[in-house]
Amino acid sequence: MSESDWDTVTVLRKKAPKAATLKTESAINKARRQGIPVETTQKFNAGTNKQHVAAKNTAKLDRETDELRHKTLAPSVAKLIMQGRQAKGLSQKDLATQICEKPQIVNDYEAGRGVPNNLILGKIERIIGIKLRGKDIGTPMLPPGKK
Repeated sequence: MSESDWDTVTVLRKKAPKAATLKTESAINKARRQGIPVETTQKFNAGTNKQHVAAKNTAKLDRETDELRHKTLAPSVAKLIMQGRQAKGLSQKDLATQICEKPQIVNDYEAGRGVPNNLILGKIERIIGIKLRGKDIGTPMLPPGKK
């Protein structure tokens, strides 16, 4: 028979609890019952999905009327978009798919509700072939390479 060491003792331990389990309500209560000092702090706005905190003067902003509104598209530009789209025989949905935007955006721009975005206006200009920005608004765009 082989020799075996009867004097050695092997101790099996449980794995240490993870940090997430230590933060549960039951783990905190268990630690309090055992007499272990527990420090808990409440985080400000913890567990909410708020990205930005509202400013303290929101009431003042609510009372404002015209100064703090977004600029909307000029009615003349909105009319040019509509006329250029119809001249090309495109629907709002067709124009939206060609410029890789939602049809609602084209609808807002044609109704004059859209907030001017140079990227979107540039895409619309290329598709309908009419200048929508700058000093020569409404003039046909020249094909690339010809000036």
